[in-house]
Amino acid sequence: MFNNRMRQSVLVLFSAFLLVLLSACSSDQGEQDPSPTASATPAQASPNEAEGNSGNGSTYTVDEQPGTVFYEIFVRAFYDTDGDGIGDLNGVTAKLDYLQELGIGGIWLMPINSSPSYHGYDVTDYYGINPEYGTMDDFKRLLDEAHKRDIKIVMDLVVNHSSSEHPWFKDAIANTDSPYRSWYSILPADESVRTDNAAGSGSPWHTAGSSKYLGIFWGGMPDLNFDEPKVREELINIGRYWLEQGVDGFRLDAAKHIYGDFSSTVNTKEVQAANKAWWQEFRRGLNEVNPNAYLIGEVWDSTAVIGPYFDQALNSAFNFDLAGRLLGAASGESDPDLGYSLGRVHAFYEQSSGGAFLDAPFLSNHDQNRVMTVLNGNADHAKMAAAMLLTLPGTPYLYYGEEIGMKGAKPDEYIREPMLWYADPAGGEGQTTWESSRHNTGADAVSVEAQQQDEQSLLNHYRKLIGWRNAEPALQNGAIGEYKLDAANSKLSLYVRAVKDDRVLVVHNLSGELQQAELKTSSDYGEFAKLIHATSGEASLEGGKLRLPPYSTVIIR
Repeated sequence: MFNNRMRQSVLVLFSAFLLVLLSACSSDQGEQDPSPTASATPAQASPNEAEGNSGNGSTYTVDEQPGTVFYEIFVRAFYDTDGDGIGDLNGVTAKLDYLQELGIGGIWLMPINSSPSYHGYDVTDYYGINPEYGTMDDFKRLLDEAHKRDIKIVMDLVVNHSSSEHPWFKDAIANTDSPYRSWYSILPADESVRTDNAAGSGSPWHTAGSSKYLGIFWGGMPDLNFDEPKVREELINIGRYWLEQGVDGFRLDAAKHIYGDFSSTVNTKEVQAANKAWWQEFRRGLNEVNPNAYLIGEVWDSTAVIGPYFDQALNSAFNFDLAGRLLGAASGESDPDLGYSLGRVHAFYEQSSGGAFLDAPFLSNHDQNRVMTVLNGNADHAKMAAAMLLTLPGTPYLYYGEEIGMKGAKPDEYIREPMLWYADPAGGEGQTTWESSRHNTGADAVSVEAQQQDEQSLLNHYRKLIGWRNAEPALQNGAIGEYKLDAANSKLSLYVRAVKDDRVLVVHNLSGELQQAELKTSSDYGEFAKLIHATSGEASLEGGKLRLPPYSTVIIR
């Protein structure tokens, strides 16, 4: 589904012009920001060429990205099966049918390894399951049940650093002759060092007796030293181990910080090349167990920095820039011109990866304020943000509770509040209580139970859009292309999604007023004349004249 997918590419009109744009992207590869807001449809063919035809003699570019919809789960907050108030792996298994009904095809589990923290991003045992979450048998049962439902499981793998409570580090910091001393960056306390932290404010160095050690996130997360061959070997072994248990891939935390420790060097070609080389080595190691393992990296950076990671290393990287633009477009009720901008970004990634990348759009995650809070509780805007997300190429990611409109704002604990299953504030069977809710109480409380039977609920809106995506190959697997109206309308967002044998036009009315548009035959994609899906029964298309009610989406073939 991931590595071994087939790319389809065809000739595009104006290819000479577009190739110039691609060349510009390529030449900026070592720079920080070839702006992803100025882009074009892909023009360079990938190794497997074919021709997409709209049926009226016109041809169009197709760079297929077969994917599925992923759902990010903080296990602690999700569903509790043993009554201790803490979500567990059996709880995720218990809710697989809910996720299947939602249309989910993949799950990203936030860290499940043993850890002293509530969030798990400081690991003490890379081969063990956090006992608060269950056992290895529980995890294998989750894998088996998920796979029966054609749901992939990707687990968070934190390799940039370990916990300061990990036996490796405890031995290394206590004993200068420790075999693990070289596994970390440990120096005499008085040695002069760089202190410009690439991960935030404050020195990345932390004192321990007569020594100091590097930990760019905080003292409880000492950075591993990737210049030590045994570290690289062990981390590859860890990855192989989890693949052998049946995991389908990994979300790779802090992927750009393997060597990117200092703000003065993080963007240098040397550091970026070293990061890329490590992830290529990691990929090669995993290929010996599962050459189709799916790797998605947290690389919060510009297009130019992200692209090289797709060269025989990562399959995907989260599209942080796009997340902000989707929320801004929904809130401002203004077209973000996705066909043009994503076309150029995808062209660069296509070139960087040799046709092997998958985009990973999302709206929010466990490190960001929740969608409904960012949108000030506006359900219409939340629906439009979801509609854009779920009609874009790649593998869209949802953050648990996003589909019911949970709110949340930093500090981090309060964007990771308990998933709300029940309309009764007292909860019910399986309701987690690991943290008292601050943002999802009283009038702001939402729940799966309350929204299940409401056809107009946000939950059923997500189900509808994901259902369209799963039913239409062009939405699930297709490339994105531009479609321009003769009379520009900033309240409408239009773009084409296309596979070799089909193409559809996506139209969103981002505003609170009725919008009308005349659809002309496209020289690239042909005519769009049949309305096949609509979020509102009042939408209509007659004689090329489209009427779209407020805050609605249609798919036209």
